[in-house]
Amino acid sequence: MKILFVGDIVGNPGRKILKTLLPGLKEEYGFDICIANGENAAGGSGITYTVAQELYNAGVDVITLGNHAWSKKEVLNFIDSDPRIIRPANYPQESPGKGSTIIETPAGKVGIMNLMGRVYMENIDCPFKAADRELEHLKAMTKVVVVDFHAEATSEKNALAWYLDGKVSCVLGTHTHVQTADERILPFGTAFITDVGMTGPHEGVIGVDRNIIINRFITHMPARYEVAKGAAQFNAVYVEVDVLTGKALDIRRVSQIST
Repeated sequence: MKILFVGDIVGNPGRKILKTLLPGLKEEYGFDICIANGENAAGGSGITYTVAQELYNAGVDVITLGNHAWSKKEVLNFIDSDPRIIRPANYPQESPGKGSTIIETPAGKVGIMNLMGRVYMENIDCPFKAADRELEHLKAMTKVVVVDFHAEATSEKNALAWYLDGKVSCVLGTHTHVQTADERILPFGTAFITDVGMTGPHEGVIGVDRNIIINRFITHMPARYEVAKGAAQFNAVYVEVDVLTGKALDIRRVSQIST
């Protein structure tokens, strides 16, 4: 199975470059499914129904979220009924939505799980235990399981990847918006990268207008964030998985810049 996972889509610049590049990447890689983190896709924070449909129409099959899952309140109107959008599974079980889903692709079924870290982030349930819980039903349906781990700390992302090595096909880090160069396949067949990166403004500070961020560092005063303008970047990873074993065969970084 061939999988393309797109790093955090930020605002209109991220959606625009996604729509521009995805058809060519589909032709180049022939991926069976495209998964994208969309928690910043609507104006730089959260997601709306209209934006979700825009991503689907562009070729995204599944949308994962993160700590900005609830930033746009209208998400509560559709997250329960949309089988292709998931929020972190370690949010309380009473939270709207679901933490994983099963999607049928031309190459077979794939399970997608969303988790969120706790280090320097929200005080939510344990991602390690949540992963075990979600795997109980996902592995009954398919051997191919993709995990989006939305976390701040490099150590936490690495620890979860080692914990899940051999249990899932890949653990792909999101949230920090900077693509790391540590992609690899762990000893028992799980592909891992600390952070897939960001699909959005290239000339800001992790997607935000750089002048706003610089001024905040200098003055230490709060400010309203605005999505940066200018050139855009596209960050993703391409993963190949053996559908019979669920083990990863290849992982490659994808990085392009468009003016």
